[in-house]
Amino acid sequence: MPKTGAAKKGHAEGNTKIRVLVAKPGLDGHDRGAKVIARALRDAGFEVIYTGLHQTPDMIVNAAIEEDVHVVGLSILSGAHNALVPEIISGIKRAGATDVLYLVGGIIPDEDFEPLKKLGVDMIFTPGASIEGVVTYIRKHVKERPLK
Repeated sequence: MPKTGAAKKGHAEGNTKIRVLVAKPGLDGHDRGAKVIARALRDAGFEVIYTGLHQTPDMIVNAAIEEDVHVVGLSILSGAHNALVPEIISGIKRAGATDVLYLVGGIIPDEDFEPLKKLGVDMIFTPGASIEGVVTYIRKHVKERPLK
């Protein structure tokens, strides 16, 4: 279909669902929180892709690109966030996706918030964060894309 006039906005006008990848990088075997968030986001109307446990950074990058997601949510309880998150974000950017919203959830020490944000993490949610808060944050901050 030829493009004419100004590009229409995608998900902001309800034309497409916001696509969220929920991933568990590394050796962390605790996925209850990731499953709770994945289900809550689905129930809120998002299209959710859950990768399962023990994903390598390359597996997450490939899934994010193949699924053309708007949001990548990484659930990390192992303490490996300073090694895994930068590798995932840089891999996704190298693959050409520059409009992704990056969220990290889990056990993240306060002193690691600022370095992670400087690397490209948009928001960090720690235990006790409300599901509604996560949903609202995504709706408010997801980057719009033109329809294809």
